[in-house]
Amino acid sequence: MSESPVEPGTVPPPPDRDAPPAGPPHAGVPPHVGVPPHVGVPPHAGVPPHPAGSPDGGGTPYPATPPYSAGPPYSAGPPGAVQPWPAPVSGGGGEPRQRLHPLSPLLHGAKSLVVVIAGLSWSTLSRVGFGWFAAMVVVLALGATVLSVISWYNTGYHVVGRELRVHEGLLWRRTRAIPLERLQAVEVVRPLLAQLTGLAELRLEVVGGGKTEAPLAYLGVADATRLRERLLALAGRVAPPGDTAPATRVETPTAVRARPLHAVRNRDLLVSQLLTPQAFLLPFGVAFVVVQFVTAGSWSFIAVASTLTAMAGVLLQPIRRVLDDWNFRLARDGGTLRVHNGLLETRAQTVPLDRVQTVRATWPLLWRVNDWLRLRLEVAGYSIAEADDRNRPDRLLPVGDLPTATMIVGEVLPGVRLDALTLSPPPPRTRWLHPLGRGALGAGLFDRVFATRSGLLTRQLAIVPYARIQSVRVVQGPVQRRLRLATVYADTAGGSGAAAQDRDLAEAWSLAAELTRRAHHQAHPPTP
Repeated sequence: MSESPVEPGTVPPPPDRDAPPAGPPHAGVPPHVGVPPHVGVPPHAGVPPHPAGSPDGGGTPYPATPPYSAGPPYSAGPPGAVQPWPAPVSGGGGEPRQRLHPLSPLLHGAKSLVVVIAGLSWSTLSRVGFGWFAAMVVVLALGATVLSVISWYNTGYHVVGRELRVHEGLLWRRTRAIPLERLQAVEVVRPLLAQLTGLAELRLEVVGGGKTEAPLAYLGVADATRLRERLLALAGRVAPPGDTAPATRVETPTAVRARPLHAVRNRDLLVSQLLTPQAFLLPFGVAFVVVQFVTAGSWSFIAVASTLTAMAGVLLQPIRRVLDDWNFRLARDGGTLRVHNGLLETRAQTVPLDRVQTVRATWPLLWRVNDWLRLRLEVAGYSIAEADDRNRPDRLLPVGDLPTATMIVGEVLPGVRLDALTLSPPPPRTRWLHPLGRGALGAGLFDRVFATRSGLLTRQLAIVPYARIQSVRVVQGPVQRRLRLATVYADTAGGSGAAAQDRDLAEAWSLAAELTRRAHHQAHPPTP
């Protein structure tokens, strides 16, 4: 077996799995022990080895797990594994490294200016005066712009084989290689300044990423669109043997092939955000400010600015939702959903349907007057660790009625009707734990999904396909043990999954065993 060159500082490829071991094998240990052939749900995830409703352990145990196999020879490895980098591209035979748009430093400097002004706060303005405050802002903004120019000069990207390599760093240079096999979505984002200058930002989402990988800010709109289509095309297929230039093939733009599903009316979006607790508290805040102003006789500029800032903070969430979901459009493109939304910052997001873990429907209390609800997704492989959820492609329907939501859920989960999910309530003794909210709890098993309902003021419905369940847990608290109740959790890879709260103890074990059986059947379907 010949050895391929490896770049310095990288991890060499793992040895051939078919090669004999270097030393004597351990007695009684088959090769590749502990490496399951499939990533799925273990048959005993969180459930004791006895049938449903039999805590004493009687009956026939669950079927044994299929024997582990050695699997195919090593190629790309499992998701998240460290992969060997290809050999360096020669000077004349590879794609040259490309820089970002020349206006990128100016946009980064403008963003830094906003951050600087917000960081100095009103108290600094009152202490040093307007002249010194303006001088501080100018000096800090110029310094940030100079650093942005140097960073832009040292930043570049190019495609090498089936990898996107991003070179960046000011003092510490680093190169990130993103395998396109792990690529889930490439989003074109256009903040307000980027829209004014005709630029766009490219954000990459990969499987198992803790945050958005290697955002390229900024590119021309045409360049960003072409690069997005190129990366998605490379990620969606394996180059056939003899294809020496797979990177030059670009598919037809997805916007042409996408089938429109729904467009949210901006009027409904505005009304929905007016029906929020923050909007109802606004008149009381204004009345408080007026009373304080009349009582004090006069206010200083700092006091007025601080009050307005506090009121803006209360309204920040509904205002941001309106700006983010403005002109919301949803389309279907084969096995993906295309989401376009945003007013000051436009977004074009891609949601692969095979990565959807959970669909959540929410009925806020004040929305029930119009029979409105919203739909959210939990998608595996996206930046779930980010504190700011604006980058997450979880918006499925910002606001809409039940027939529209039923249609959209049927597109995401074929064969599932949102308006036909009848759930069973917990036992009557649950009133000791939920005096007013027992009727809001429910759970049910259906042909393809497991559904649960919870919430008193804000009703929530969680729908989890059996194929997405990673583990099943039965949890009892001290009060639940007293009442012989338990909660059954169906965990997924993309978030919290679903929880059937406060079920009868025997029913909880039966439900957990049935969930495990169905999940295992979906992960390992029987061969015909």
